[in-house]
Amino acid sequence: MKLNKKGKNFLLGTLLKSYFVQLVICSVIVMIGTIVLDLVASSLSRRWFGELFFWYYRALYAFEAGVVVWVLCIIWLTYRLIKKVVSYVYELQAATGKMFDKNTDYIELSPELSDIAVKINALKQEAEQNARLAKENERRKNDLIMYLAHDLKTPLSSVIGYLTLLHDEPQISEEVREKYLAIARNKAQRLEDLINEFFEITRFNLSEITLQYTEINLTLLLEQLTFEFQPMLQEKGLQCSLDVPENLFLRCDANKIQRVFDNLLRNAIIYSFLDTTITITAELADKEITIRFENHGNTISREKLSLIFEQFYRLDVERSTSGGTGLGLAIAKQIVELHKGRIFAESEQEIIRFTVILPVS
Repeated sequence: MKLNKKGKNFLLGTLLKSYFVQLVICSVIVMIGTIVLDLVASSLSRRWFGELFFWYYRALYAFEAGVVVWVLCIIWLTYRLIKKVVSYVYELQAATGKMFDKNTDYIELSPELSDIAVKINALKQEAEQNARLAKENERRKNDLIMYLAHDLKTPLSSVIGYLTLLHDEPQISEEVREKYLAIARNKAQRLEDLINEFFEITRFNLSEITLQYTEINLTLLLEQLTFEFQPMLQEKGLQCSLDVPENLFLRCDANKIQRVFDNLLRNAIIYSFLDTTITITAELADKEITIRFENHGNTISREKLSLIFEQFYRLDVERSTSGGTGLGLAIAKQIVELHKGRIFAESEQEIIRFTVILPVS
């Protein structure tokens, strides 16, 4: 099917044009046949029937025969046209029925409908891809709910258990009491984090992220960030190296950008080898600030890197209590893109690197 610049459909025009061309050809053939018939009749009439019969009957018979043949040609050509149009309709109807047939990989149509076939196959592939993505997201979300439900129960049981010990044993030493209280407090904080993740899921799916721009000192923000993560760093024997110019300013939504860096540093800590160094660098070039988070950990495959910013996607297939919901990087990407920036991940030779590029203003 050919489309002009205005998007009009020329298939019907092509069929009608072919119909009229064939009609003209048939008319010419019938006309020539009528003339030949008239000449043959004229010759026979002179020889066998005399001059009188020739003038009154020969031309009339030839004309009537020509008209009958011409009418039959019109009926035959019209029938062929209608049959072709109806066959196209049935063909398109059958093709639309195959769009959601999983056993059909490619839909073929007549050459005249090749453009429509291309578009139908594109729609079929898009529909199948959307169905796969929806199914995958639903599976990830169900897994997430199951994981979080399990993880909510684990720290809650610990909190209840240690508080019960403190309640049932009043003669416990002060040292042990402090130890149990510290463990209960840590588990309660973990429980709070998981509850916040539940709220995060709701906010991510039901609301838009809006930005409130202010000018911030990016250097101080990153320094404060590394200081706040010192307890997590020390647990794994990690060092954090900060290489940022002094007084590097950026106009952005401070809370949202801090959240991006928080997610990136948290991921770097979770997926780092023990006793290694996490490097954070920032540089200004061409009115853009480039911030990199680099850590040493298991190399991430290209397939996983292509999915790493999707919501509910988690690198750790086997659930661990240190893992998150799989929303952190998805939200980070959304925040960076709202700032007209870019974020991407790289991994090779046991080095994982996340790069954020933001316009200065």
